Amino acid sequence: MKIIKKWELCLLFGLVVTILLSNISFAAECKTIRKSVLRLHILANSDSDADQKLKLQVRDRLLKEGGDLFSGLKTEQAARTAAKADITKLQTAAEDEIKKQGYSYPVKVEVAKSYFNTRTYDTVTLPAGEYEAVRVLIGNAEGHNWWCVMFPPMCLPAAEPDKKIEDVLSQNGTEIVENKPKYEIRFKTVELIEGIMKNF
Repeated sequence: MKIIKKWELCLLFGLVVTILLSNISFAAECKTIRKSVLRLHILANSDSDADQKLKLQVRDRLLKEGGDLFSGLKTEQAARTAAKADITKLQTAAEDEIKKQGYSYPVKVEVAKSYFNTRTYDTVTLPAGEYEAVRVLIGNAEGHNWWCVMFPPMCLPAAEPDKKIEDVLSQNGTEIVENKPKYEIRFKTVELIEGIMKNF
């Protein structure tokens, strides 16, 4: 059996420490990304075709109603404050759309933290973890969900179409969210760690 030399152990230890520090730095950048984004998260009553269709109708209504909600805002905190201030407007719009489509489901619209797995939206991939989100729970909220980024307003076509993700993230953060293939293993690592930590 080959005996590992002292210098080989030192080299291996150095490699492990380098990888660990690199992942800690990456995880810290992911945390900053999560604090810079406000998401929209809509949960359908069930997975039936009718309920999934209703979810999208409510989505379209809320995107229309929230078109100018974040106009001129610079930070996620300001966006969250604006969403909380207009929560009654969003709640009323969701209730009205559900009734308009012939349903009597209750609906709850709130601004709250939600855990998300790593998700891709167009060319942007957001790392796993807890995000502030405008959550819309339709009926039993047991169906497949729909999500997007409300701030910066990537799914609000009427709201400052020139505002992009790089306007609210650092250069490193922008690099991370726009280059999923390069960071795919690291995204999975963060998702695994966050999932474990969530259970403690």
